[in-house]
Amino acid sequence: MKLALASDAWHPQVNGVVRALSETERRLRSRGWTVELLTPDRFRTIPCPTYPEIRLALGCGRAVAARLDAFAPAAVHIATEGPVGLAARRWCVRNGRPFTTSFHTRFPDYVAVRTGLPADWIWPMIRRFHAPAERVFAVTPTLASELAERRIGPVHRWPLGADLGLFSPSTGPHPALALLPRPILLSVGRVAVEKNLAAFLAADVPGTKVVVGDGPALPELRAAFPQAIFLGALHGPELAAAYAAANLFIFPSRTDTFGLVNIEALASGLPVAGFPVPGPRDILGPRGTGTHGGDRRIGAVHEDLAVAIRLALDADRAACVREAAHYDWERCTDAFVAGLATVSELAPSLAFA
Repeated sequence: MKLALASDAWHPQVNGVVRALSETERRLRSRGWTVELLTPDRFRTIPCPTYPEIRLALGCGRAVAARLDAFAPAAVHIATEGPVGLAARRWCVRNGRPFTTSFHTRFPDYVAVRTGLPADWIWPMIRRFHAPAERVFAVTPTLASELAERRIGPVHRWPLGADLGLFSPSTGPHPALALLPRPILLSVGRVAVEKNLAAFLAADVPGTKVVVGDGPALPELRAAFPQAIFLGALHGPELAAAYAAANLFIFPSRTDTFGLVNIEALASGLPVAGFPVPGPRDILGPRGTGTHGGDRRIGAVHEDLAVAIRLALDADRAACVREAAHYDWERCTDAFVAGLATVSELAPSLAFA
């Protein structure tokens, strides 16, 4: 099976979208798929205004079309609404080719946080982008319902996962965290205004606050919260060791669709605290016992983040690991394949619906 995967989010960006797409690509190749990546690193780019770490492949329309013409994919999946995604969408519409899309990022909310513009001004553009798609992939039931309410769809559920071999409670602790006063409260992700890290760093709770990640808000937060530990971006075993060294994972974002780092934390035996918003609520459940029938607390959500932190500190670490086991990447890849347009017609043996 030949799949063209178009995404404006790709390496060297460090975020959940890139990790999810990279892992899906790797799993598909291991199953014998041929994957053509249409990503910014393959085109001439410019820095994104206000966010130079992100590169935008402007003027890539002809190059994207040429690659798709030459590759002749059996299926096309468009993961983002940026320049590469728009170019791939244009090729599909022009050639009458069915395609699928993903809704990974609450772009209207991000624009609202960064500019002060109402998010509702942006949603019509998002709706137009996804309108021709056969299906729109959404990672949680809450997000699927929201997209349906906004007349975006049909929606296909594509749950995400974590590398359960890498992220494990048996991993040795990161030496940079080993001697810090406990409890160690850890947050991992992009250091940007939309991640709401200030809410975590300002919370009146005991212990040491540690942030793993890089981004445009890092200098400002370092200056405002000198008592916090900022380790920069960590990857692979180093990242797993940071999870293993902590007592609690904090996810302060109010705008993420899921938060892959929450699953990585749980797989490491690390309870999660966050706000009662889509993402944390979809993973932790309303009672903090998960969404797969567990009866022990794996974390907590509360409008007062300090309250959520105090509740989550008493969570059951073994229950966290059991809950994370439901987020296996092979199952996630099955769901991805099941949603692709033309899979059932072109390769019935690969359809999992």
